[in-house]
Amino acid sequence: MRICQRLFVLLQSGIIALPVHAEMVNPSTVELEEVVVIGASLYDDQINALKTPTPILDVAQSVVIINSAEIESRGYGSVSDIINYLPGLNTSQGEGHRDAVVFRGVRSTADFFVDGMRDDVQYFRPLYNLEQVEVLKGPNALLFGRGGAGGVLNRVTKKGVLDSEFLHMGASADTFGAASLQLDRNILLDDNVALRFNALAETLENHRDFFDGDRVGVNPALKFRLSEKTVLDLSYELLDHEQFIDRGIVTGSNGRPVEAYRDIVFGDLEQNMSSLEAHLVKGLLQRRFSENTKLNVSAFYGDYEKRYANFYASSYTQGSDPDQVTLDGYVDTTQRQNLILSGNLISKVVTGAIEHTLLLGVERIDTASNQDRFNAFWDTTEDDNEIFAITRPVALSGGTGINAVGNTTRNDFSLDLNDDTHVDIDVLSVYLQDEVRLTQQLSVVLGARFDEFEISVLNVPASETRRRKDDEVSPRAGVIYKPMASMSVYASYSESFLPRSGEQFANVNGSKNQLDPDTFSNLELGFKWNISDRLNFTAALFEIEKSSPQVADSDSSTLDVIDSTIEGFEAQIQGQINDSWALSAGYSYLDGEQVNRQGSTGLRPRELPEHMFSLWTTYQVSPRVGLGLGLTHQDESFINNSNSAVLPSYTRIDAALYVDVTENVSMQLNIDNVADELYFPNAHSTHQATVGESVNARLSVNWRP
Repeated sequence: MRICQRLFVLLQSGIIALPVHAEMVNPSTVELEEVVVIGASLYDDQINALKTPTPILDVAQSVVIINSAEIESRGYGSVSDIINYLPGLNTSQGEGHRDAVVFRGVRSTADFFVDGMRDDVQYFRPLYNLEQVEVLKGPNALLFGRGGAGGVLNRVTKKGVLDSEFLHMGASADTFGAASLQLDRNILLDDNVALRFNALAETLENHRDFFDGDRVGVNPALKFRLSEKTVLDLSYELLDHEQFIDRGIVTGSNGRPVEAYRDIVFGDLEQNMSSLEAHLVKGLLQRRFSENTKLNVSAFYGDYEKRYANFYASSYTQGSDPDQVTLDGYVDTTQRQNLILSGNLISKVVTGAIEHTLLLGVERIDTASNQDRFNAFWDTTEDDNEIFAITRPVALSGGTGINAVGNTTRNDFSLDLNDDTHVDIDVLSVYLQDEVRLTQQLSVVLGARFDEFEISVLNVPASETRRRKDDEVSPRAGVIYKPMASMSVYASYSESFLPRSGEQFANVNGSKNQLDPDTFSNLELGFKWNISDRLNFTAALFEIEKSSPQVADSDSSTLDVIDSTIEGFEAQIQGQINDSWALSAGYSYLDGEQVNRQGSTGLRPRELPEHMFSLWTTYQVSPRVGLGLGLTHQDESFINNSNSAVLPSYTRIDAALYVDVTENVSMQLNIDNVADELYFPNAHSTHQATVGESVNARLSVNWRP
C-alpha cells in the first residue's frame, strides 16, 4: 500500500521536527482512577473518552485535546472554531443548523459525544460548560459503537470539585453586536458534597443580513463522595437555542461561489429559523474495588424538541438567467428521547512478565424519535420551487413574496407532507479490549465490539411499518513500540459501520444495497514524541476505505452507492517553547478517489482539501500583557461528488491581546479575520456556499475573585 511506503517519511518527520513543541503527557502509569485528559496528561475525577487510564503516548491512534484554558484564550465560541485549528479536520455546513465535522474526509453530524455518551440529535453544541474537548481520530466503534471512520468528538463537561470553592464570571461583546454572559461557580455543601453551577446567556449576530438569535444554557452538577472508594456525579442541563438559518450563496457557471452575491441572503427573512429545547440528565458512579480494578456505571437521558424551517437556493443558471434564482424550502420538526445505560469494568492483571489492562463494557440505548417534514408549497407553481429575482434582500418574507415575473406568491408549509415517521431504536452492545504490555518497549491492543442495532419506522401517512436489524462486529488491533520513554511508534487497524437509517432515522427505505450499513476500515501508522514535559510532536499516516450510499447529484430522491479510498498524512506540534512562548501548529495532506459508483469514477471525494495548515501562538510580553496570533489555510475542495462545484482555497489570520488588569480581573481582545479576507469555508450542496466571517473584534472581561 502507498501508506506503508510513507512510513519511513513519517519517522523522518518526527526526527527532523526536534526543535519544537507543546504540553502533553506524564508518561507514568497511574492507578485505575477515573481519568480525563487535560492538555495531554491523564488526571483523576473526570470522564475520559479513552475509558482506560492509558497515557496518550501509549494510545494506538491520534488523539487531540483542547482544554478550557485554550478555548477561552483563543476566543472559541463554537465547535467549528475548534475544528478550524486541528489538522486533518475541516467543517461542513450542516445545513446551517447543526455542527458538522469532516474527519479525515468523512463527513459526520452523528459522531458527537458528551462525557463519553452519544449526544444523539443534531444542533450547535455550546462550549460554556466544558472542561475540555477530545478528538479521537480514526474509527472508534469499539468504544463508541456506530459511526464514521474519521473520528469522534467528545465534550467533557465540568464536574463538582470537592477540595475548593471558586467563582468565574465572564462577559463579551463584538463589533457585530453579539454578546454573552457566563458563570462558573463551585460551592462545597460539606466535606463530601460539591455543587457546581455553569450558565450561559448569549445573543447572536454576525456579518450576514438578518442573522440573529439567542442561546441559554444552565448546567448544575453535584458530586458526592459516598465513600473513600465510591464517587457519584449527577448533572442536569437545559439548552434553549434559537437562530436564523443561512444556507449561503449560489455557485456560478465556473462552479465557484458568485462573489458579486456575497451579501445576498437566499432565504425567507422571517421564516428561516431553527429552535431547540433540550433537557439532558447524566449520572456517573465510579467504584474502585482495588488499585487494579474499577467499575464505572453511567446513565444518560436526553429529551430534545427541535424545529427547523428554511428556504435556500436550489437552482441557479448563471449563463442563461444570471439575475434569477430558484428557491426551495421545507420545515422539519423532531421530538426525540434518548436513554443510554452503560457500564465498564477496568482491571489490571499481571501474568508473569506480561501486564494486561482489560476493559469489559456493555451498553444499552433506547431511542424514540418522531419527526415530520413539510415541503414548501407555492400557490403560483403548486410545487416546492419558485423563481425569484436576485435582489438584496430577496423579495420573500413571512412566506409571502414577489416572484421573478412580478406576481405575488405565497407559501404554505402544511400542504405537502414529505415525511411523518415514528421511530424506535434499540441498541445492545458488548465490547472487550485488552492492552497487553509485553515489555517496557512493546505493547499490543486487541479488542472487538458487538452491536445489535434494531430500528422500527412507522410511516404514518402510509400506515406502514418497516424494520431493519443489523448485527455488526467491529474489530480493533494495534501495536505500540517505545524506543525510549518519551517516544512511541504505533500501527493500528480498525473497522466501523453506520446503519443505513442514517443520522436522522427518517426511514429504512430503498433497495437491499441501499439498506446495508455504510462500512469503513482504517489503517494508521503514527509517531508520538514528548520532546519535553511541556512540548510534544505527533504525526500519522492513514488510509480509509469506505462504502456509503449518498444522495445522488443528479436526483436527490435517489441514492448513489459510492466506494472511496482516502489516504493522508498529518502532523502537529503543541506546547510551551519556553515560559513565555506557546505554540500549536498542525498540517495535513489528504488525497482520495471515488473508486466505484453509479456515476463517474476516479473523482475526488467532496470536502477533501489537499493541504490544510493551522498555527496558533502566544507570547507573554510582560507579566501582565500577552499577544496571540493565529493562521488557518485550507486548499480548494469540491462541494459535490461530481466535482462540478468548488470551494476556493483561503487563508485567514486571527489575533489576540491579553491584559491582566488586576490580580482578579483580565481583559482579552480577539480579532478574527484581521485581513478581512473574503472566503467560503464550507457548503452543504452546490448552491449553498457559506460566506466566511468578515473582520470582527470581540472584547472579553473575566473576573475570578
